[in-house]
Amino acid sequence: MTETTLHKNLVAGVLEVLEQCFGKKVYADKVIERILKTNKNWGSRDRAFVAENAYEMVRYWRLLWWFADSEPSLKRRDLWRFFGIYWLWKGNKLPNWDVYEHFEKVHFPRLSSLELGVRESFPGWLCRQAEMELGEEWPAIAEELNVPAHLILRTNTLKTNRESLMNRLVLEGLEPEAFAYNDVGIVLKKRANTFRLDSFKEGWYEVQDGGSQLIAPYLQVEPGMRVIDACAGAGGKSLHLAAQMENKGTLLSMDIEAWKLNELKKRARRNGAHNIETRAIESSKTIKRLEASADRVLLDVPCSGTGVIKRNPDTKWKLDPSYLDRVQNMQFDIVSRYSQMTKVGGKLVYATCSIFPSENELQIERFLQTHPEFSLEGQQRIMPSGEGTDGFFMARMTRIS
Repeated sequence: MTETTLHKNLVAGVLEVLEQCFGKKVYADKVIERILKTNKNWGSRDRAFVAENAYEMVRYWRLLWWFADSEPSLKRRDLWRFFGIYWLWKGNKLPNWDVYEHFEKVHFPRLSSLELGVRESFPGWLCRQAEMELGEEWPAIAEELNVPAHLILRTNTLKTNRESLMNRLVLEGLEPEAFAYNDVGIVLKKRANTFRLDSFKEGWYEVQDGGSQLIAPYLQVEPGMRVIDACAGAGGKSLHLAAQMENKGTLLSMDIEAWKLNELKKRARRNGAHNIETRAIESSKTIKRLEASADRVLLDVPCSGTGVIKRNPDTKWKLDPSYLDRVQNMQFDIVSRYSQMTKVGGKLVYATCSIFPSENELQIERFLQTHPEFSLEGQQRIMPSGEGTDGFFMARMTRIS
């Protein structure tokens, strides 16, 4: 066992994340962000301690309660004990605090002896769904989803290139490595607050997962085109598309949530992306007015988020079977209606951050059966990998009539 100094206020910070995440269904990253803002006197090690241990306890929530031989509880007394079990499991010694004075011995069995759902800490229903959809692929994927994601940047080619950015990041104290699957990605294996760096403030890069960076190029945009990103959100892929279009042509970024588009406008200014126009989707008329108007349409549709559990571990605890059904209906509705914005001869890309065929290949199959005006050009699944990437799916279709 290793001797690591624990501080009660930091452990209390971790427990607050668990209370908010599981008690009030707030996403862990939002809780952590708020707690770190509230405790400005914490140093970088303190902040890292709270973030890393909170994420790890969320990640292994089911397994840790199995060790505790108890039903999950959010009472503070139970959470202090829960943290003690976690801390011992990680190979550390417990401090001589009152809360651990009568701490009973905990037996940690070999993980290989436990069923997959407990060992890899997934809800039973989600495990069964994944086994049904992914078969023998699931155990390896489940294990990979518990490996924390790397921090990956995408070079903004409107302002610089990867080599220049990597040199600058070194001067700013980071250890960048080139991402293997494109010429703009950079992997940072050590966590860092990249948003404080001048290189970020000057728009030299965006934080974007490596798998996500493969979606915009799949659309095959060219400078001068009219392109629609119809589920743009805060615009990570819109910014990538603008760079690929070299700021030439028109990129219409749309979303049903206008506040997200306001965030995109700020990011576009920082990136120097001048060809982005934002438009809130207020009704079905917004879509109908754009019928057959775009050379390229990107539909990064709402999904289960099962591909990004590596990055957002509490996704697996917030999902439920009814949401999976609802989101699949939503996906089919969006691709059926929004696809009509594609010109004849134009291309449509449907994308998700899900690993389930029911949200991916089967949706495309169903769409093509009911929309003969489109033909499939290709589709690709990106599984969560040791490169630190999340799981994504993309399908490219051409409008033929």
